[in-house]
Amino acid sequence: MAGRGNKFSKQKYEERILNELNSSLRREFADARLSQVSLTRVELTQDYSMAKVYWDTFNSATRGDAKAAIEAIKGRMRTFLATRMEVRHTPELTFYYDSQFEDEKKIDDLLKQSSSDDSDE
Repeated sequence: MAGRGNKFSKQKYEERILNELNSSLRREFADARLSQVSLTRVELTQDYSMAKVYWDTFNSATRGDAKAAIEAIKGRMRTFLATRMEVRHTPELTFYYDSQFEDEKKIDDLLKQSSSDDSDE
């Protein structure tokens, strides 16, 4: 189901979806709220019918605006994806905020704080 003749492995299909969606953000959608948004990964279900698309923003203060903009273009992104991928069934897209980088920064800050507390003793 993932392309003509099922020629894509699941991982390659996820990567292709991610690349197509990221390029569509830059070229097809002229919403200023999306200028700082990057799609970070895609996870497909086993039957390829649904795709979880994770996104992040370079400016966490604009996260709410970015989420609203993504939700507003979700349907058009799926239509764009269907046109670009040339597949019979395009997965339903669900968007999730990816807090991985914020979480890593918090952990890094805690480790730095812990190491400086140890050196003070």
